[in-house]
Amino acid sequence: MKFIFLIIFPMVMPGLTVWHNNLDEAKQLALQQHKHILLNFSGSDWCGPCIRMHKEIFDDAGFSIMADTELVMVNADFPRLKKNQLSAVQQKLNDQMADEYNAQGNFPCTILLDAKGKTLKEWDGLPDESAIEFTVEVKNIIDGDK
Repeated sequence: MKFIFLIIFPMVMPGLTVWHNNLDEAKQLALQQHKHILLNFSGSDWCGPCIRMHKEIFDDAGFSIMADTELVMVNADFPRLKKNQLSAVQQKLNDQMADEYNAQGNFPCTILLDAKGKTLKEWDGLPDESAIEFTVEVKNIIDGDK
């Protein structure tokens, strides 16, 4: 039984990307851990490209492995369905992030930031590249910023 677990566990592990929902906390973590921040604005229950981005890029094993070592992941979600409504506190945090980084209200909008919150790269909409290409692009930007 242990043998099967050792084979299966690494296969499911990469999809376990930790997402944060407070940019100030993410900045503190990024500074402490010497990481960059990837901020994603999404509409998890209404935005088709947002849903695809999470499935096709963020849930990709290669991206997850890179993100775990290089990034603090932040999601500012703007769901529309009442059952997915955010708390007032979380909605305020998301609105503040949008005011600063996504005033145009693009979905999805993904922004690579340094640990202090400086924008290094922005992707409006679903990137027109594979998960591998997106991962390599993010990694190259991070490496160039060190």
